[in-house]
Amino acid sequence: MRYSQAKQGRIFVIRLEDGEILHTEIEKFAVQNGIKAAAVMIVGGVDQDSCLIVGPEKGRGVSPVIPMSTILKDVHEATGTGTIFTDETGKPVLHLHMACGRNETTVTGCIRSGVKVWHVLEVIVFELTQCTAVRRLDLDTGFQLLTP
Repeated sequence: MRYSQAKQGRIFVIRLEDGEILHTEIEKFAVQNGIKAAAVMIVGGVDQDSCLIVGPEKGRGVSPVIPMSTILKDVHEATGTGTIFTDETGKPVLHLHMACGRNETTVTGCIRSGVKVWHVLEVIVFELTQCTAVRRLDLDTGFQLLTP
């Protein structure tokens, strides 16, 4: 385990609107507001044709990691949690996993490939200050790993 400490900063309440792409808008918001680290939670609706990363093609010990994705075929209810930390260049990067449900089926995955808002998505961003954590590229996995 590796860790560092941080303090809570500002809290932002955001409403994303129909057609906006979740990670694009939140990362743009982070840049505009000087957010370098944060915890994020979301609730609302996501549109059809949104793409989720739903796991690696093969399990442990396989390198490079090849992600699997799925496209939502219709509108889904959604909830998710994640984090924002800057990468090695200082760019804020959102890492958020969400569960998307419709009727009796739920798909859970990472939003990195493009999740589109259906009407409204509510977002709460809890800024972390005095935080030294950064995302660094791990050459073995291809992931930007959090380095406290």
